[in-house]
Amino acid sequence: MQSLDINNPGMPDLQFVLFVSALCTSDLDSLNIPPAVRRVIFDRCWALVNTDPPPALRQERVLDLRHGDELTLEACLEAIRSVLREAGIRTITWDHPPSEPTRPSTPAAQPLIDRLQQLYPEGPDIVDPGGSSPEESGGPI
Repeated sequence: MQSLDINNPGMPDLQFVLFVSALCTSDLDSLNIPPAVRRVIFDRCWALVNTDPPPALRQERVLDLRHGDELTLEACLEAIRSVLREAGIRTITWDHPPSEPTRPSTPAAQPLIDRLQQLYPEGPDIVDPGGSSPEESGGPI
């Protein structure tokens, strides 16, 4: 079971906002955020960075903060936390094994990946939440 404390997530604010946004648009049945609360979180964050209404199709419900600024990020962060607090959720929990990559690395990233593999031929010492390294799962490094 994965968990994330909404007040002390242990990650940068941008990563937290994008991660929670992605969780809220997922179909995870094990996520402890009810569907109505998920929609409110996404819709409020969407309204902070867009002038058009939020997309109806789940595949299009992706939060893009590239054109926002620090104030936009802080507003999204507060929107997420306040909606979750109102719903009585202090820790987000879900159960989902790591997914296989949906696409290979981009050609532009390949030179960097090759250099990193030369520097660290044994692979990184990073353990993913699912407990398998990229080598064990057969995925890209």
